[in-house]
Amino acid sequence: MRSQLRPAIISIAIFTFLTGILYPLIITGIAQVFFPSQANGSLIVQNGQVVGSELIGQSFEDPRYFWGRLSATSPFPYNAAASSGSNLGPTNPALINEVSARIAALKTADPQNNSPIPVDLVTSSGSGLDPNISVAAALYQVPHVARARGLSEEIVRALVERYTQGRQFGLLGEPRINVLDLNLALDEIK
Repeated sequence: MRSQLRPAIISIAIFTFLTGILYPLIITGIAQVFFPSQANGSLIVQNGQVVGSELIGQSFEDPRYFWGRLSATSPFPYNAAASSGSNLGPTNPALINEVSARIAALKTADPQNNSPIPVDLVTSSGSGLDPNISVAAALYQVPHVARARGLSEEIVRALVERYTQGRQFGLLGEPRINVLDLNLALDEIK
C-alpha cells in the first residue's frame, strides 16, 4: 500500500502544479501579450474611468439613450456573476407580463411610434448579459432618442449606421450594435 501511496501523492502534486499553476500562468501571460484588451475584460475607458465592458450590457431607461435587451440575471440586471437566461416558456405568464411591461415602457417613451417593436427589445438574451441589439431595434428607437436629445433623426440614424457591426467573420450571426458604444457616442455629440 505504501508503495502505491507515494507515487500517487507525487503525481497529484506534479499535476496540481502543472495544470493548476503553471498552465494558467502561461495562458494568462500569452493572453496579456497578444490580446491585452480581451484578457482584461474588454473594458471601455473614457476620461480615465472604466464605464463598462464591450461584453456585458448595461441598463438604460432614460429616453435620451438607446435601450438594450432585457436582462434575466438576478438580483439586478446585467449581473455578470449570475449569467443566465430566464428559461421562461412562451406560454409562461411571467414571460408574458415581462414582455407586456417592456412594450408599455417603450410605448410610454415614444407614444408616436407605431412601428412593430423588434423582438430583441422585449425579450432577454440567453445569457442575460447581451450588450448588443439588432439594427432594427436601434432604428426603432431613433425617433425618440432624437427627440429627447433635440437632434435630427438623420444625425442619430447616421450614428446607428456608424456603430453597426457586421456579421462575425463576414458570415456568422446578424449585424448588431453595441448599445454602450452607441450611447457613449451620443453623449459626445454637442
